[in-house]
Order: sequence, then C-alpha cells, then structure tokens
Amino acid sequence: MDTMTLWGISGWGFAALAFAALLVGFSKTAVSGANTVSLAVFAAVLPARASTGVLLPILIAGDVLAVLTYRRHAHWPTLWRLFPAVAAGVVVGTLFLMWADDAIVRTSIGAILLLMAAVTIWRRRTADADDDPDGVTTRAGRVKARSYGVLGGFTTMVANAGGPVMSMYLLSAGFRKLGFLGTSAFFFLIVNTSKVPFSVGLGLIDGNSLLLDAALVAFVVPGAFIGKWAVNRINQRLFEQLVIAATIVGGLQLLLR
Repeated sequence: MDTMTLWGISGWGFAALAFAALLVGFSKTAVSGANTVSLAVFAAVLPARASTGVLLPILIAGDVLAVLTYRRHAHWPTLWRLFPAVAAGVVVGTLFLMWADDAIVRTSIGAILLLMAAVTIWRRRTADADDDPDGVTTRAGRVKARSYGVLGGFTTMVANAGGPVMSMYLLSAGFRKLGFLGTSAFFFLIVNTSKVPFSVGLGLIDGNSLLLDAALVAFVVPGAFIGKWAVNRINQRLFEQLVIAATIVGGLQLLLR
C-alpha cells in the first residue's frame, strides 16, 4: 500500500510528520524533551493510538544515533538503578492503555509533566548547588530514581512521553550536558526497544505503521546532525532552560488538546 494513503494522510500531513521525525533526531542529540512537539504532531495527523505505534520506531532510530554520538558519556550507575522501576512503569502503562481513553491518557501525562517541571524549577532555585550524579547511591537518591523511573516507564509506554519525565530526573540529579545526553541516549534505546513487544501485542505496531516508518525514518538523520551541531553552541544554563521549557510546552499541549 502507498504510505501516502495510510490513514488518509495528505501531502501536507506527510510533510508535518516528516518535520516531526526531523525534530526527533534533533531532540535526541540536542534538547531532550523537545520531541513532545513530535508527539503532538503525530497525534494530530494520525489517530491517537496509531500515532504511538508509528512514532516508536522513529524514536528508536533517533536513540541509535544518539548512542553513537554520546556513548562515552553515559552514567551507568544511574541507569542500573532506574531500569527496575521503569520496567514496573511500563507494565502499569500497558495495563492503563487497556482501558483508558485518549482524553484520560493526555490529561494524566500532561499533569505529570507540569508537576515534574514545577518540582525541578523549585528545587533548582532553592538548592545551593547541583547534586553529583553519584548521589543516586544515597537512600534519598534511590527513592527519587525509583519514583521517576516508574513515572518515566508509565509515560513512555502510554504516549512515548517519557523523555520530559526523565529529563527532569537527570537535571535534578545534577547531570551536565554531555552526561545528560549520553545517559539519556542509552536509557531510551533500551527502554524503547523493550516496548516493541508490548506495542505489537496491543496492535499499535503492524505492517501499515512500519510502511509509514520506512518513509519517515530518513528524516531523523539530518535532525540528529543539526542537533549535534547545535549542542556544541548551547551553554549549560541555556541547555537546562530549553529542556524545562520543552517539558512545560509538552505538558500544556497534552492538557489543552
């Protein structure tokens, strides 16, 4: 079947999806959380449930490019502490998708994103200094990692919207720019890949969605190169502000749609 006819996509609709795919590449190598805009575009052009299945392979392609770019900067102690909680969140998200309608999903995730952004802004204004990422070895650090991990797993499963939640966690843990991007790259490559069987089981990924992915994935690559070029020109403070701003925009667009 011609991918342009899938779900009745018009030429303008395909152009919007291509731009969103390019933005995925940019977000994976520059401003994590910016792909909430991609989530909104995909959900606007495609049926809401179908959009999550089409977007997932696009995100995985972006994750692969991000890992290739920042693989030396990942903080593995943080990743190992996050994964069990994220797995629990993915399972909860799968169960949630079995009964929740689109309105409930959007409202829940939008509220979570705005809450995480507010907590992060408040914490960074009241803290004397950033935490060391090794702080995840403390009891408070482990509790925080588990809490954000469950939320991240839940939001990434129900709407591919785990990026802003994990961005808020990594910022709150005091990660610098490259460590943030390297840790985030490996995290989402592993988590998004693990979501594929669940998405197939829910009927979110099928032959039609993969046909459309084949037409869109090429747009991820230039976005990743643009992101790599841009990140070297963004200072740490601006980087953090952009990540928080992208999270707030993503939360608002989910609540207001």
